Formats: sequence, C-alpha cells, structure tokens
Amino acid sequence: MGLEVVNFQKPALFNPEVVRHCAQVHLIDYQDIELVTGLARTLHAVHPFERILTQSEIGQLVVGHLNDELGLQGNGLTVMRTLHDKLALRTLLNAKGIGPVDVVRGTHRDALHRFVAEHGSAVVKPVMGSGSLGVRKIRSVAEVDEAWDWLSSFGIGTFMVEELLEGREVSVETFSFRGEHYVLAVTGKETGGGVVELGHVVPAPLDVADQRAVADFTAAVLDTVGVVEGTAHTELILTAAGPRVVESHARCGGDRITKLVELSTGIDMEELPFHLLDTTGFTVPSPEAKGAAAIRFLTAEPGRVVAVEGVEKARAHEAVIELDVKVQDGDLVRPLHWSEDRCGHVLVYAASTSEAIAQADKISSSVEIRTEAVADIPEVHMNDVLAEVDEILDPFA
Repeated sequence: MGLEVVNFQKPALFNPEVVRHCAQVHLIDYQDIELVTGLARTLHAVHPFERILTQSEIGQLVVGHLNDELGLQGNGLTVMRTLHDKLALRTLLNAKGIGPVDVVRGTHRDALHRFVAEHGSAVVKPVMGSGSLGVRKIRSVAEVDEAWDWLSSFGIGTFMVEELLEGREVSVETFSFRGEHYVLAVTGKETGGGVVELGHVVPAPLDVADQRAVADFTAAVLDTVGVVEGTAHTELILTAAGPRVVESHARCGGDRITKLVELSTGIDMEELPFHLLDTTGFTVPSPEAKGAAAIRFLTAEPGRVVAVEGVEKARAHEAVIELDVKVQDGDLVRPLHWSEDRCGHVLVYAASTSEAIAQADKISSSVEIRTEAVADIPEVHMNDVLAEVDEILDPFA
C-alpha cells in the first residue's frame, strides 16, 4: 500500500517477521503512558504520523490517548474509554434513549435483591473484561443469595447489574469511513442459554426486516459513542422491544469472527484500517454472497483429560478450514465459566448458513475429549484475573 509503518510492540510479543514490513520497530511497554507519549511526540515532531492504529484490545486506550495528544484523526480517548467501560456505555445509551436497559452499579446484597424483585431476573457483570469473565445470570429472587455469595467469594469488585435481555444474540461487524458506518456482516451466536459463546455463524439467519433494524441500531450506537473511523464489533440481543446492546468495541471481533467474515464475504477486516490513508479513491467493499462459515467450540466435562479422539478424521473433512484442540492427556478441564475454559474449535465453510451450522455441530461432536473426575479442580481466582484485566485494559487506572 506504500505505507511507512512505525511499530510499537511489547518486547515479549515481538515477532522478527514484522521487521521487513516496518520503517521502524520500537520495543517498549506501550502501556507505560509517560514513555509511549514521550516517544510518540518525539517521532511525530521529526516525521509526523498520519494515523495510529491497533488491532488489539489492550492498545485501544493508548491509541485514543495518542490521537488526542498529537491531534490526529481517529477515535479519541473518550470514545475508547466509553467502549471499554460497559457501565459507561450503558449509561450513555440510556441517556440518549438508544435501546434503554435498566442498570445499576453493584453495591450490596439488598440492592441486588431489590433489582431482581423489580425485574424478575438480572445479569451481573464486571464493568470491564471480555470472554464472559465474571458474568452471571440470575433468573429469580431465589438465586440472589447464591449469586451474591459467588460474587463475594471471587472478590469481584466493581460490577454492574442490569436487566436480563432475552432474544436472539448477534454481533455486527462494521467499518466506519468518512462519517459512514458500513455493515460488513452480522454474526449469529450460540450460547446454549449460558453466558459463554459456544459457536458463531456468518451470515446470521436473519430476515430482511431484522437485518435493517440491526444495521440502523448499530449505526445509532456508534454515532452516539462518537466512533469516527475503523472497525467495530457490536454485540446485540434482538429482544421483543427491538435490538439492545450487550457491548461494543472499536476493533474486530475475537473468536475467529474475522475469518468467518472473510470466508463468507471476501472482506479482510484486518486489512481495512490501513485503507484509511488511501488517497486514490478507496471505497469500502460491499460484502459478496460467498456461502457461509461457522465455528463451534469444543467443550468437555470438568476433570483430567484421559483421551482425545477423532481429531484427524474430523480435520480431513472437506468442510473443515481449521481444527484446533487446546488440551491433551493429563490436562485439567475446568467448569465452563468463561471463554478460556473452552477446549478448542472447529471452523467450517459451506454453501449456506444452515449447512454451515449443521456441519460445525456434526464435526465438532465427532471430536471426543474424555475426562475423569478429579476431587478438586483448582479454581481460577477470578478477582486476580479481573484485577489483571483491569490493569491490562486500563493503563490510566
């Protein structure tokens, strides 16, 4: 593309292969705000930057900060912080009347009782985080005490309590360019009624009316937050009252969603941000109908793995694009509390959404991960993980 790239990367994550693509590589902890700001200012004074981009979650706030500091185009710190803080996002959308959802900051047991008694159910979640970490559904007042004890035992500090939204779950993959938000794909999600995502499919099985409602609502959300350019991943639930936001991010979706989008539309979402500098008349590509792609995550009963079978036969299936198993004999499988508890995935390509879902389900079911019961599986201490997430995601905290 003729771009001159200056790469900031953490030393532990450095890949020597990137050097041939870059004019400069600076190995620093780019979440050290004083350090990264000083370096960026110095380099900008000598050879001005035109854009600062990141594909990562942990780089979002840093990019917003540097955009503000250097006066560059792009999403600023206020936008990035709003998208990082789920309670801030919900509060903003409620104030603007964009898909209102009742919410309160979590405080004490009696307040949680009152909220569930008023609404009949609720969901509690940390204000920051990803992968369903620390998320818990409460479906009746009878479950409040046990849920509160769970929250207390893990030491989850700052959390929010909001209405439990019911309906079909999707995510909207968009690219914003010159003031317009373009929907590249809508991803269908499967959670099995829980909080951890078990599968995705692109395109989602939506009728024309729902597609239009989703597109219009997502554009309203991004406009309200102030997103001006780049990729975004907005998770929605299609309730009886219309679409409602779960969360939104100024980056591509995880869980290999970018691969599903590329297979089914021909669009490489990770390439698109670099076209923000294109002065040769770039236009956002229109999605092509190229079939469908689905991913199904592998799970197993909690315990110690004693056998993993069917992998090679499944991998040889003509529909399989990727098959990854993360566990082997002797590994511990934890209860399915968040995305990191999943055991791998199968990603397939097919002619239609229904066929892709069927193939992903069938092939993933053919991979057997057998476990034996273990008396005590060490729990991930969620307060430690959440504290680490807060520190990683918000270097300004």
